[in-house]
Amino acid sequence: MLGNDSSNVDVMLGNPKKALLKMSIPLIVSLLISSFYNLIDAAWVSGLGADALAGVGFFTPIFMVLVGFGNGLGAGASFAISKYIGEENKIKADNASIHSILIDILISLIITVVLLVLLNPILELMGAGQTIGYATDYGIIILSGSIFVILSNALYGIFRGEGDSTRPMYAMVASAILNMILDPFFIYALNLGVKGAAIATLISASFVILILVYWFYIKKDTYLKPILTNFDFKWDISIDIIKVGLPASIQLLNNAFFAAVFSALLVYVGSTDSVAVYSTGWRIVIITTTPLLAIGTALISVVAANFGAQNYKNIQIAHRYAMKVSLVLAVFVMILTNVFAADIASIFASSGSSARIAGELTDFISWIVIYYPTMAAGVPSTYVFQGIGKGITAMFQTIMRETGFTIFFAVLFSVVLDYGVWGAWMGIVLGEIVSNNITMIWADWQIKKLINS
Repeated sequence: MLGNDSSNVDVMLGNPKKALLKMSIPLIVSLLISSFYNLIDAAWVSGLGADALAGVGFFTPIFMVLVGFGNGLGAGASFAISKYIGEENKIKADNASIHSILIDILISLIITVVLLVLLNPILELMGAGQTIGYATDYGIIILSGSIFVILSNALYGIFRGEGDSTRPMYAMVASAILNMILDPFFIYALNLGVKGAAIATLISASFVILILVYWFYIKKDTYLKPILTNFDFKWDISIDIIKVGLPASIQLLNNAFFAAVFSALLVYVGSTDSVAVYSTGWRIVIITTTPLLAIGTALISVVAANFGAQNYKNIQIAHRYAMKVSLVLAVFVMILTNVFAADIASIFASSGSSARIAGELTDFISWIVIYYPTMAAGVPSTYVFQGIGKGITAMFQTIMRETGFTIFFAVLFSVVLDYGVWGAWMGIVLGEIVSNNITMIWADWQIKKLINS
């Protein structure tokens, strides 16, 4: 599994189904851990009171921008590296790995400066109000160390590019455990409050980088060698990384935009309670649909390697297999979530003032899962486009799904047809069903076009 041999690479090109499963399982674990990461942070901060929790909550969308850029640039690195490996150009793949590190450092420095300057105006615009002190205390520390957050996510992309998602999983598990230990120590023992939570997050993120650097530069047992002596600046490599990486980052920024617009719609047709139901319920959606996103992320490398090798039939095999595996998982998760909706809701809405949303949260959870089986077609199909370097198309599909169809149907049902909040939930379901099917047909046509070429 480990080692600087090319076993992972051989599997990606020779047995796309095996490669997909081999990479998906560690990715599912990794993505679940990062979902729980945020919940653990919130759980420790909640002990400081509602204002502290809200303050950190207001900074969360800005934190997601950092994670979004890290994940996006990681996808760009995966695509470029896997493609060159498929083309049997090891020198270019090594060069791409060091390109991606340097591009990440440059972009994270730009983002840090921009967000530090705009932090207060953004928080005021979001309505942080009396919690703004907590939000800036937390935010300034995180933004000052944002290079650790962006670079760790992007380095994972290099490992995935060579077909190894196991080692990033080890690094993420270690980081999450460290964060759990450091949170109470910095927040309460050292009495640093929300600043302590931010410091704990940064130490954990930098620890990940140390582990990955150890494998690359000290143990030296990776297939790729991202060392400066292998660096030779090439525009085509930079463009390959950015043409997938930047649209993938914008895709994730669009998620934050959608959440803001949808929350405003909920306040209009319902109340702030509906926003609490949506923000809490959506966390549950993210955790329960993680396996599908993991399969999609693994698909990028498998598709890109075979795209580089011009083995287009393997792309079709991998895509269809990803949809089948995703469908089995989606149906299983849908039934499980629906049956235990009330129990899941009670975990998030059991005490004090949050108990009043328990009923509405249960309804939301049991209805929203209806579209999960169509995600099994839509998610792998969008990631196929990233794998063949069509990052802009993949970005367009995500924006079409969320900001296009979903908002359209949500407004139609909740405002025009006057179904209220339930209409907004149905808007999400119908928007996802329609756009996921369009994306699947589009990907199937695109792959057939490649095969026939």
